[in-house]
Formats: sequence, C-alpha cells, structure tokens
Amino acid sequence: MNLIRTPVGPSAMNAVAFAAILCLASACDKQGGNADAHPESKNLVTLTQDNFKTEVLSSSQPVLVDFWATWCGPCKMVAPTVAELANEFEGKAKVGKVDVDKEGSLAQEYNISAIPALLIFKNGKVVEQLVGVRSKEDLKAALNKHVGADAAKAAPAKS
Repeated sequence: MNLIRTPVGPSAMNAVAFAAILCLASACDKQGGNADAHPESKNLVTLTQDNFKTEVLSSSQPVLVDFWATWCGPCKMVAPTVAELANEFEGKAKVGKVDVDKEGSLAQEYNISAIPALLIFKNGKVVEQLVGVRSKEDLKAALNKHVGADAAKAAPAKS
C-alpha cells in the first residue's frame, strides 16, 4: 500500500484540536452541562479587543486570562474555578475571560489553538500558559507564583 504524506498546516491542526474539543464538549453535555453555563463573579472581567490593553497589558497586577467558548465542555468545567479565583485574588490579581468566538483576533494574537487556555500576564507579557482543565490548586499555585513575587517586593522589611 502506498501512503502519501501531506504536511499539516496550522489550520488543519486547529481543525483537529477543535474536533477533539467538540468531542469532549458533547460528552460533557451528556453529563448535564449547559451551553450557557458561565458563572459570574463581580471580580471577573469580560475581556474584549477594546479593553484588553487597559485591563491586561497595562495592569499593575498579574492577570489570569481564560480563553473559552460557550460550546466547550472543558471550558464549562473550569469556569466555576476561574470565578472562585477572581474572588479569592481580589486586590492581588485580576481575572478575566475572553470568548474566542467573539474575540477571535485576541485568540489568534496569543496563538490559542486549544481551549480552555489560561494565560497569566505580568507587566504586559505572558509569563505562564496552562491548557486544558486544571485543578483549582494548580491554577492557584500558578497565580501565587506571580502574585507572591510582587507581594514580597512590596512588603516592608521586618526588623
């Protein structure tokens, strides 16, 4: 048998990644997930192309950005954790969400090829990237690494 090898470009890889995500999403929907489920928090910022620079890139605090979509099952699984972290890190870090269907240019700019993708920004730069469903402990530890460094610098030395 003769096999023809064709190079796979980025768009084909994205199609494969999104097909896998869709498969996971449909499995989650069968477990009772709701496509409109998106826990809200007063500290959770909805990020758009219009406010991304101000809220994320110019922020004096570290920012956890959740790239997600309403149809994504794994995104629905991590959403409550992201909302909880927004409340727990109030005053220490910002937490925001980017809907990749509405803000495709932001997803493209940060090379988001699979969701949920959680990026931590500090001083306008991505300092950490986590892809897929992560435990609250993992996300909290990642944020604490970047918040802790700021807190240590800002705290006055004890005599």
